Amino acid sequence: MSRRIWNFGIVGAGLIADFHARAIRELPNARLLGLFDNTPEKAEQLAIKFRAKAFDSLEAMLADPGIDIVTIATPSGAHAEPAIAAARAGKHVLCEKPLEITLDRIDEMIAAHHAAGTMLGGIFQNRFNPAMEPLRRAVAEERFGRITYAGVFVPWWRTDEYYSGSWHGTLAMDGGGALMNQSIHMIDMLLDIVGPVRRVSAFAGTLGHTIEAEDTAVAVVEFAHGALGQIFGTTASWPGRFKQFEMTGTRGTVVYVEDSFTEWRFADERAEDAVIRTRFGQVQSNGGGVADPAAIGHHNHARNFAAFVEAVEKGQPFEIDASQARKAVELILAIYKSAREGKTLTLA
Repeated sequence: MSRRIWNFGIVGAGLIADFHARAIRELPNARLLGLFDNTPEKAEQLAIKFRAKAFDSLEAMLADPGIDIVTIATPSGAHAEPAIAAARAGKHVLCEKPLEITLDRIDEMIAAHHAAGTMLGGIFQNRFNPAMEPLRRAVAEERFGRITYAGVFVPWWRTDEYYSGSWHGTLAMDGGGALMNQSIHMIDMLLDIVGPVRRVSAFAGTLGHTIEAEDTAVAVVEFAHGALGQIFGTTASWPGRFKQFEMTGTRGTVVYVEDSFTEWRFADERAEDAVIRTRFGQVQSNGGGVADPAAIGHHNHARNFAAFVEAVEKGQPFEIDASQARKAVELILAIYKSAREGKTLTLA
């Protein structure tokens, strides 16, 4: 029996769409059928590169019965419309981070796919880095003892040219700055690994660029289980440094730097720990997007896409369903509100 091929359509033809196309091309049971962008020339160019069809309208692409799954690679504040239209056309949707820039829009997307019986998933490709497996296992086995602290650190750099004439850094299309766009991956990691946040107190500022949104933010958080933590994200830290996650407790400490572990220590040392330190102890040297958004690989995107296709194929829940992808946006919006109002917020 031959394996089914899942046909994809991509909405948007900017930088991130190229990563989507490469990820789809890597899957043995997927094919990029077509693309649509409001700028036809961009869609044509990407379609030629990946031997796909450039559609002249979103409606035309969604009307194509051959397309099973739509990925959304438009500016962040333009995710809801194509996602909802795709649901009404009976297409499953895999959407770039953030799912959208307001909770109301996200909830409209969720409602549309629920009504259509289609699947809506998010893209947080860092969740699919192989180093996440031993980290999740250590948490599940309670090797940290009582978790006392966890934090993320994203000291990145973006030039003025990155923002100039772009939707980046605008409130209408980006929904925020260094947190909503760049640091959201690590905030998702914090929530995924450590758990929900109960209280947050934050400061944010636009210190290194002339943009509407913040380019620097710091938040102190209290997790639901009592641990304390912090979030730091910026695009005003030249020349840009690797992202970092740190978690510590009464029985162990892990420091994760750019998809590697610079610290992996537990009171109950096991043989597997030396193997993990050897396998994941070398920090990447390709830049990881610290100063150039194009300086990332597509392989974790491919793993993210493969997991979504498998969930659709088997009719099983996807690990980054819309309710999961919503959580990082909810926390970021709470950070913005805390910084704006100058007070500690309690999350529901």
